[in-house]
Amino acid sequence: MTTNNEIIGSKSIPFRLIEQKEETNSLVIVLPGAGYTTQAPLLHFTTGLFYTKGFDVLHINYTFSRQEMSALNERNLARDVQVAIDNAIKDKKYSNYYAVAKSIGTKVLSYLLDNTMFKDAKVVWLTPILQNDDVFNAMVNSKNKGLCIFGEKDNVCFILDRYEQLKNIHNLILKVVDGGNHNLELDREPIQSIEMLKGVMSVINEF
Repeated sequence: MTTNNEIIGSKSIPFRLIEQKEETNSLVIVLPGAGYTTQAPLLHFTTGLFYTKGFDVLHINYTFSRQEMSALNERNLARDVQVAIDNAIKDKKYSNYYAVAKSIGTKVLSYLLDNTMFKDAKVVWLTPILQNDDVFNAMVNSKNKGLCIFGEKDNVCFILDRYEQLKNIHNLILKVVDGGNHNLELDREPIQSIEMLKGVMSVINEF
């Protein structure tokens, strides 16, 4: 008996397409973190930002248990995400694409950028996992116009020597949030975190 390897481990990924009342040619695709959903502050307000600019917004709503996370094959995940995107927009005619990825979503994005639909897309990397070679190399080699936002106190993903190398990439805008953790918030400072979030939204709004 032969099996199709493409299907093994394939997982149908839920998505939600938030559409404008009138047809638009602009779409933003939101790729959340592992435990940081599209409803979490950064992505919730990013959704509102793009929607008010006239974009349809596609939320890719993968979720993982701790066990699934440890066994995760990001290349397979990226393949399944691309299937979800294709299903979501099969009847649409978009020509202006943005992608916003948070944390593990930046790993998925690093694979998706090979797809021709992303050729001219603008890309927002939120706390990209710089310790991952695939993500770092995608950021270095991508021809896409990109905005990268890091938390200064993100002890896992903000790697100074790699950040210094990214400064040489002319199509990337880099922003480091002073005191920001992996969620671009201040530990135990909810009010100041809201101010910090406002600053991040302003940067994305200008991009």
